[in-house]
Amino acid sequence: MPLDPTMPAPSTAKHGSAMPRLLGGMSVFTLLMTIPQVLTIWLGHQAAGVSVASWSAYLLSAVLWFWYGIQRHDKNIYLPCVGWIGLDSAVIVGALIYG
Repeated sequence: MPLDPTMPAPSTAKHGSAMPRLLGGMSVFTLLMTIPQVLTIWLGHQAAGVSVASWSAYLLSAVLWFWYGIQRHDKNIYLPCVGWIGLDSAVIVGALIYG
């Protein structure tokens, strides 16, 4: 059936209030789950098996998402990236020092 150009297209951008809250909660959860890795490296001086290449890719991804979030003026994108940039950097530097 052809689309009627006089009718607005259905919006796929609308989400119920649960989805943004779930995504925000997952952002916090995943950041918290990374803290033990940082503590193991920096407090325990143990970085054996930590891949600097993998964590560098995560850092690059966080920087790109941060930039995208800034351009879109979307704090739900760029604010978690601040945490990821910090945690990823801490893992990389710690792995280089103690690896």
